[in-house]
Amino acid sequence: MPHSPVDPIALTTDLVRCPSVTPEEGGALVLLEKLLTDAGFDCTRVDRGGVSNLFARWGDKDAARTFGFNGHTDVVPLGDEAAWTMPPFGAEQKDGFLWGRGATDMKSGVAAYVAAAIDFVHTTPPKNGALILTITGDEEGDAVDGTAALLDWMQENGEAMDHCLVGEPTCPDELGQMIKIGRRGSLTAWITLTGEQGHAAYPHRANNPLPAMARLIDRLSSHELDQGTEHFDASTLAAVTIDTGNPATNVIPAQCRATVNIRFNDAHSGASLTDWLQYELDRVTQEFGVKAEMEVKISGESFLTPPGDLSDLVSKAVQAETNMTPELSTTGGTSDARFIKDHCPVVEFGLVGKTMHQVDERVEVALIPRLKTIYGRILRDYFA
Repeated sequence: MPHSPVDPIALTTDLVRCPSVTPEEGGALVLLEKLLTDAGFDCTRVDRGGVSNLFARWGDKDAARTFGFNGHTDVVPLGDEAAWTMPPFGAEQKDGFLWGRGATDMKSGVAAYVAAAIDFVHTTPPKNGALILTITGDEEGDAVDGTAALLDWMQENGEAMDHCLVGEPTCPDELGQMIKIGRRGSLTAWITLTGEQGHAAYPHRANNPLPAMARLIDRLSSHELDQGTEHFDASTLAAVTIDTGNPATNVIPAQCRATVNIRFNDAHSGASLTDWLQYELDRVTQEFGVKAEMEVKISGESFLTPPGDLSDLVSKAVQAETNMTPELSTTGGTSDARFIKDHCPVVEFGLVGKTMHQVDERVEVALIPRLKTIYGRILRDYFA
């Protein structure tokens, strides 16, 4: 029986209708597992810590070359559901767009590479080549039991990718504009300063932690971390909250809390930035006589896949299908590529990300099959 091409628009529609807000599976991975199994892929659920993940392989473990795709089917919460003008899990089409949570980030990307992979192995199966698809339900959350769990399972079971492409939306305005060859690191620090509560009319009998916190945040915010590196923009620090929880105007509070987030390039590590934060914190405690506590979470270190064979392969495919020469970029937030970079060379390429995480998230319908075509060309060129 001749193979019928997989419609990536229909697949995106089916996936968006799955209410897979992290960590709920919502039926998305069940749908993909059946589709891939029916297409001849060996599928394994790699669930961990209440998170659903899917591993799918076509071809032999000992194949000469193995190409991988990675992505996620979990989505961020809806926000104010009343503000949506279209049903958030309706996947309705209007004005040339397919609307719904996850339409851009990144169920359309998953649908495009799943469709491309299935069609590829049925129409031009690679000789002595293999494909691996890793799809997680925990990219938008803590990500502890998502792609990290899949990679742990792969190592334990002798599975490996030689190269990987993550299908995140990477293009700012037009399909073909940008490929991600790395990402900045991300660090969040929660800081608590404790003084001594007292009456606002007698400040000498208290120790107000607010001036200490103001001094600390000013020093952190005004400090130039760097001026950028060869492939990265300058690192940034943002104070995202300062709070005392004090409703009284005549009381000096005992505590003040603040949170800062740092997005950093390859001039730093999470450890070096933690040391710097601690140094500034120690200065303030000595100057103001307050006590300090700090909790730090490093969501990911900065990383780079240097321009080379993989980025050239993807760039040539993008250029051939879009007539655009994509920029090689390291901008944006974190992605699961931060885990994959320890396993094999990885780059990211996908659709336009303008509406991701927004109310009325939507994807331009016509771009979904174009992305599938680009992924299909990447596979043909890789195994040529």
